[in-house]
Amino acid sequence: MLAAVASATDKRTPATEAPERSKLQRMEALERANEIRSRRAQLKRDLRGGKTTIDRLLEAPPEYLETAKVFDLLLATPKYGRVKANKVLQQVRISPSKTVGGLSERQRGELVLLLRSRLS
Repeated sequence: MLAAVASATDKRTPATEAPERSKLQRMEALERANEIRSRRAQLKRDLRGGKTTIDRLLEAPPEYLETAKVFDLLLATPKYGRVKANKVLQQVRISPSKTVGGLSERQRGELVLLLRSRLS
């Protein structure tokens, strides 16, 4: 009986397996991923250089920023290291692994207000 239960749970259904992708689909996905990475790198350079501010980015994030971690953006902001970034996130009750797109309206609003008060 145990063998029957084990074999039933070991079987994979098509819904749990990754779908097959054609070479063209894989290349397009790779191209999109590379584009997102290069745009984020430029954005981080703009943050470090003062060309943009993190509060404006969080208030109206571009689409390519939706899957970026808030913690990583804070680290790219001048005068924010790991300790200060963690303190800010802890103060507004946001996990360091939270993405920009995963922020609730409350979290986004509190974070933007806190960052603006620290910038001014």
